[in-house]
Amino acid sequence: MRSVIVVHPEFDRTWPFGIERLLQLVKQDGPVELIRLDAFAQSIVGDVVDQPETVDRLFSLNAEITTSCLEKFTSLKEAVIECTFQRALPKPEIIEALNRLNIRWYTQPTEGFWSQSVSEFALGLTICGLRRIPQLHHDIIQSQKPWDYDVPGGIGAPGGRGFQFGDDTRFTNGTVEGKRVRIVGAGNIASRYASFVHMLGADVAAWDPFATEPSFHRAGARKEWHLDRLIKEAEIFVPMLPLTTETNGIITSEHINALPKGTLVVLATRAEICDMNALRKRVLEDELCLAADVFDIEPLPLSDPLLGRPNVIHTPHNAGRTKDANYRFIEKLYEQFLPLANKERS
Repeated sequence: MRSVIVVHPEFDRTWPFGIERLLQLVKQDGPVELIRLDAFAQSIVGDVVDQPETVDRLFSLNAEITTSCLEKFTSLKEAVIECTFQRALPKPEIIEALNRLNIRWYTQPTEGFWSQSVSEFALGLTICGLRRIPQLHHDIIQSQKPWDYDVPGGIGAPGGRGFQFGDDTRFTNGTVEGKRVRIVGAGNIASRYASFVHMLGADVAAWDPFATEPSFHRAGARKEWHLDRLIKEAEIFVPMLPLTTETNGIITSEHINALPKGTLVVLATRAEICDMNALRKRVLEDELCLAADVFDIEPLPLSDPLLGRPNVIHTPHNAGRTKDANYRFIEKLYEQFLPLANKERS
């Protein structure tokens, strides 16, 4: 069994820990050769692999490959021809050649590789939004004032400043438990997030016209049939659909304006599914709290009025890119390969 990995630095730019995991997996089946291409060389796969006719498994990751290259791999049984992140499928002529040469080929079958990372990050944003953790962290670096819980005259009053109380009662605050969490989406990311907040004791409902019925059961979320009703009930509102032509702007200004005052809005997938002008307006008027990893303008200008506000949590669009997500990306590719025992019998 001869396995060869040919990787271009463009792949490492997107998945910097991917090759590390791929080597771990392939080595379990035997020796593997790793060929790293120069970023500026005009190298093609067929020219950099010695004795290509002896290769059984090929991983071509953002490397240039032609039909002439494939013709040289006369013993090749399985291959991954991974292109750019935006275009995972090989070129049509490469697909035709792979099929004609009877080579099993695999591409990324899912976006589930970063679902856990994004959904956990969204849970973190939610808790930070409820408890103002980033703001308090920042404040105690600059001053000891946040440590002072005294009230004027030293006499407590209902609903006022209290010992060790630092939440902002203008917005949804406190625990996830007992909150009405309303999610737009029930897919890979949204269903995981829903299961997390459900486990913590939230009242969870989701609306997703694109998801199948089992998605809602798996998430522990009640299926809501009407988006308008979902929005009007929200204490924590979480739009979590992928961005497509169908979902772009699916949360309209009317929906944003219907959110109850004080609602915490969590954005962790794509901002453009919402009318961001309407959302910005209500956040800047202190009517909504925002915890966001994604924005309508990226990177946010340092002059952007959303930055530094007491009712905004902001991170730089990095929810999905953990080392674990890198590993899962590779694992989802590699698990499609035939078990070694089957290869030896074939």
